[in-house]
Amino acid sequence: MKVKDYHTASQLQKFYLSEKNAKLAHRIQGVYLASKGLTCPDIVAITGFSRRTIQQWIAKYNKGNINALKDSPRSGQPSKVSKQQEKDLCKRIEAGPTQADGIAALNGPVIRQLLEREFGVVYSLWGVYHLLHRLGYSCLCPRPQHENSNPQRQAELKKTSQKRWIKSNQSIQAEK
Repeated sequence: MKVKDYHTASQLQKFYLSEKNAKLAHRIQGVYLASKGLTCPDIVAITGFSRRTIQQWIAKYNKGNINALKDSPRSGQPSKVSKQQEKDLCKRIEAGPTQADGIAALNGPVIRQLLEREFGVVYSLWGVYHLLHRLGYSCLCPRPQHENSNPQRQAELKKTSQKRWIKSNQSIQAEK
């Protein structure tokens, strides 16, 4: 395989060893191995990528050096909610559930219904989680507490309650 000499083999080796993007590092490694004179089947055996993939990497490198090996940006599907709707959704989430919602905490399925009811957009559950992640929300939810709970009394009960679990001395063998 013929590789144009944009860089020396040692430069290519330094590039692929120091590259933080794993995909780009694999591509540069493939070019490096080809520049060392290895055949395509040899490179396939070393890297585990297909013959056609290696050939494409070499062709891209020959057309435009290492920059041609980088992924081009992808636009993806546009969001179903506008920037203003995203701000309104954030305000609605931070306000918490209302009496009309009839729930104690907002979760994915509830937010999915909320988006459909209040914003007129339909999301899959995975899409809702992706949207929430993009807006900076996490999946963590605090454990609910009853409004009449007494933390002092709960702490006393924890200290004085007896252990209900007894550790067995015998190990039980699993069936094979």
